[in-house]
Amino acid sequence: MRTVIRTSKAPAPVGTYNQGIIADGFKLVFTSGQIAIDPERNEVIKGDVATQTRLVLNNVKAILQAAGTDMDKLVKVTVFMTDLQYFGMVNEVFKEFFQDNPPARSAVQVSALPKGVDVEIEGIAVIP
Repeated sequence: MRTVIRTSKAPAPVGTYNQGIIADGFKLVFTSGQIAIDPERNEVIKGDVATQTRLVLNNVKAILQAAGTDMDKLVKVTVFMTDLQYFGMVNEVFKEFFQDNPPARSAVQVSALPKGVDVEIEGIAVIP
């Protein structure tokens, strides 16, 4: 099962993520880092950060569905951004995908990402 971990003995989440998730008794799928590539045209979309993030999360969703699971089974995501000032925009898009019990999440600023995009996201999900 996917169990949300919340404790007052660690910092409270400051966005759409949980402190931790226990994945017990399931197989896991690990997605590779996804960037804003439109799968129909196989082209990078260089829109604003919200547009890129939305496409990236839809790409992650497609991979999870192909593995027999879905976004609500994500237990951990890592978000790579070229500028942490994008955090608020990324967080707003995350709210579209994770209304209840979002996964554990890390966000990291990096100097560059493939194809000049601003956001890359990888995830780990349970397969029921």
